Amino acid sequence: QVQEQIKQNLERGHMTELVRDFLDPGDFYRALRDIGISFFCGVPDSLLKDFCAYVASNEKETHHIITANEGSAIGLATGYHLATGKISLVYLQNSGLGNTVNPLVSLAAQEVYSVPMLLLIGWRGEPGKRDEPQHMLQGQITSQLLDTLGIPFSPLPDYIEGAKKTLNAAKLYMKNHSSPYALLVKRQTFLPYKFGRPTSEYPMSREMALKIVVDSLHDSDIVVSTTGMLSRELFEHRVAREQGHERDFLTVGSMGHASTIALGIALNKPKRQVFCLDGDASVIMHMGAMSVIGQMSPRNLKHIVFNNGAHDSVGGQQTAAFNCSTFRLTEIAVSNGYTEGKVAVTVDDLMTGVQWLQETYGPAMLEIRVCPGSRKDLGRPTRSPIQNKADFMNFLSLNAYE
Repeated sequence: QVQEQIKQNLERGHMTELVRDFLDPGDFYRALRDIGISFFCGVPDSLLKDFCAYVASNEKETHHIITANEGSAIGLATGYHLATGKISLVYLQNSGLGNTVNPLVSLAAQEVYSVPMLLLIGWRGEPGKRDEPQHMLQGQITSQLLDTLGIPFSPLPDYIEGAKKTLNAAKLYMKNHSSPYALLVKRQTFLPYKFGRPTSEYPMSREMALKIVVDSLHDSDIVVSTTGMLSRELFEHRVAREQGHERDFLTVGSMGHASTIALGIALNKPKRQVFCLDGDASVIMHMGAMSVIGQMSPRNLKHIVFNNGAHDSVGGQQTAAFNCSTFRLTEIAVSNGYTEGKVAVTVDDLMTGVQWLQETYGPAMLEIRVCPGSRKDLGRPTRSPIQNKADFMNFLSLNAYE
């Protein structure tokens, strides 16, 4: 697609108004360095994946940190500023902007600690562009939310001269006001950049493991699936099996909250088994949820985490769970009050693990270690979230299963 656009640009010649530009990630990175930014942190986003890939490949590990959530990135950037007096770049998708509201208002704001930082925000659901329902609403209110927060912003130009001019204006504002400034990144702003995705030698893909899990559940079992590829794979598997979707709540947004949605259901449907199908990045984003689940101790809640060590939906950047020798997810769960935790690596492990989950008292966790990646032809749910909700609530209300 990029090569075709470059060809069209050449054909248009001097008619610059018809030219479609792309910003080279390396050029933008160097422009950031030119205005004094050399520390990068945040949560990966699909619109920023090429830039983030460049940073990950060219910056020291101590100067590029993928945080658990967007609010943590604001805290990290604040700590960096306090220690060095310098400005950080914090990157995120606009769907994560809500996670930053508290630290932006009560920490970084000019009226409080007055901490300058540059926010690079992927503008999913940009007005006038097609996107998923959860992104459309977020896209419409992104600029309004920044206005409400008192954070000035501008779209990032897709050509380096414009980007440099915008960065210089941002630098001037942050210097004069000692507070955050935001750049909104539209779809297809950056040129592609090849990134070495995390690799593993685990025998199962996430989709393969998902099929084994779902096909082992009982008809009365309730499923809550997390944000991203996993919910898309679950939807397509139901279609392939000619099954309905009423048993599954697809958490299309709200990354990190699938387990607490499952908790709310489990506490109010104590006679039904509730299986939360989660991801490692999702669990890490709001890990405190496990402490609440552990303390509430719902016997019917079974937490299954598909750990591929990557932010698979937004570029494949590595998560803290990638290094399983130092990051032991099931031990974290048990220390938070889960009854037990097991790890599955092979198909046999998984089949035994699902049976164990069905027979044991919860809350219990099964961590499935899978390789990163997904099918290129993977589609998206064809039913709306409202339709999903209606079918799912009807399934929950069936007394025949209780």
